[in-house]
Amino acid sequence: MPTTPTAPGAHTAPRTHSTPGTPTAAGTVTAPVTPPAAGTPRALDAASVRPPDAASTSPRVAWEDLVTAALLGTDRRALPDPLHTPGKEPPLALLDEAAVQTVRRRAGLRPAPAATPPEPAARDPRPPVPPAARRRLATLLTDQPGLGSGGRRGATPDLMELLPQWLALANARGYGAPPELLPALLNAARGRTDLRPQALAFAGPRALWLARLNPDWKFALRATPGGGVALPSTDDAPKVRQLWEEGLFAERVALLTTLRARDAHAARQLLATTWPTERAEDRLMFLDSLRTGLSAADEPFLEQALTDRSRNVRSTAAELLSALPDSALAGRMAARAASCVAVDHVSSTPTLTVEAPHECDAGMERDGVVAKPPAGRGERSWWLGQLVEAAPLATWRTRLGNRTPAEIVALPVADDWRGELHAAWCRAAVRQRDAAWSRALLGMPASPDAAGPGAVSLAERAKLLASLPSADRAEWVAGFIAAHGLSEAFQLLGVCAVPWAEPLGRAVVDALNIARDAGSYPWSFSGVMGLAERCLDPSEAVRLEALTAIPDEPEDASPGAGSYWSEAFQRLVTTLRLRAAIRDELPPLPEPRTEGGDT
Repeated sequence: MPTTPTAPGAHTAPRTHSTPGTPTAAGTVTAPVTPPAAGTPRALDAASVRPPDAASTSPRVAWEDLVTAALLGTDRRALPDPLHTPGKEPPLALLDEAAVQTVRRRAGLRPAPAATPPEPAARDPRPPVPPAARRRLATLLTDQPGLGSGGRRGATPDLMELLPQWLALANARGYGAPPELLPALLNAARGRTDLRPQALAFAGPRALWLARLNPDWKFALRATPGGGVALPSTDDAPKVRQLWEEGLFAERVALLTTLRARDAHAARQLLATTWPTERAEDRLMFLDSLRTGLSAADEPFLEQALTDRSRNVRSTAAELLSALPDSALAGRMAARAASCVAVDHVSSTPTLTVEAPHECDAGMERDGVVAKPPAGRGERSWWLGQLVEAAPLATWRTRLGNRTPAEIVALPVADDWRGELHAAWCRAAVRQRDAAWSRALLGMPASPDAAGPGAVSLAERAKLLASLPSADRAEWVAGFIAAHGLSEAFQLLGVCAVPWAEPLGRAVVDALNIARDAGSYPWSFSGVMGLAERCLDPSEAVRLEALTAIPDEPEDASPGAGSYWSEAFQRLVTTLRLRAAIRDELPPLPEPRTEGGDT
């Protein structure tokens, strides 16, 4: 009877038949072997399958011994006795045995049961982007930021900086993401947190579906309220109550936020049912949701929160109450602040006098005043600032002689209290979003102290500008740049609406041209240049074309500055044209039509 040849180095063992309970040569007990029926493949039983460890290796050589010999080398570690074969080199014998055991280990594994297929992703009802826009997005997602050195970026646009604008425009116009680009989009958002809000909004429900399958994209679940879990209808009271009492924290926050936007009273009542048993950090997060739709109806709940055992909760409750000008806390803070500031009519010029608090009593602490000042601050000035910041700004008109905000701000302040008083008024104007006080505290953009140091810093001016309408912001910053240049304008430009209004864009371009003619390097204005690439209206590319030429350098100019400016303006012009192309590739969607055909 012919024999079957074996692989080189392989060893066959004699076939043995065991009865139940019969020990084998290895000392183990085998199960009975039943020959399979003719033509039927033999199935592996539980006893014939061994795990991929020492038990599944050759009966003569352990797998660990093979690994050890391979790592140390056959010259330093003798082969196990069973592998010594006449006429075969030790390395070859080792590899042959490893090959046989590898096949045996793989063949002894049972196939795992098939996993349940995931549910299909939710349908995205938004229309996909046009083909040209899809190709543009693919290009933006595959671009790598330049690694320029020495501050020189060259004339090539940074496409990755255009990606946020592309996403913002696509979201504003109601487009959905191409499914084939979702992995690249999620990878980009994973590496850049600033992209995540726009990227996840554009990716839609499919992003959450993918995030549940890939751990690298779990950030999408964390960034989405409720982790993408469908919330019950706010009209379904039993399910709302069940989710509020049994849901995960992210689900509860999402539920409270959604309910607050629809029914502020119902959200507040739901929060009150579990408020005493919540953790301090959770109470703080839940309390923050009351900013949406804040009204006088929230005052009783917030007044109770003033006695909370957590200082952060008390402080947040006080802040919210101070934003309600008719609240009891606002009245108490107004009375305290008014007792500290008065007009001195004795002097030839009306002057504001300040008498800061001499102590921080229990009532002040209950209303959110922090008693201990930070390092480097005096106690009295620290307490005064908190009182003035929390007092309704309407307090000062009646307290200070029925003067307008501009007239009050113009009054001199005795004993060097002007900086502290005006800084507190700035914080109050930002908190209460009072445009009249913001304009008064900003002053004229061309005034000498507008660029600092002055009583109001540039950072505070930027916050005040955010309280003004976008057109007023652009006009004020344009006047500031015309008077003071670009060196101090970066923070102010950052709060202006995009794209910049025509007067602001013109002021920025003119200031860059002046800096170019001065012969300095453009690197000092790299921040403003970056903002201009993102915020200038694309139509400004026509005016900028003339600045791409290399200018004649004055005698005192920095060496090579002209060519650097030429590159910077070429990059700016190219970027603006790309932005114009992106805008054309994402046209506004047509308005939905009614059954009668009217829009």
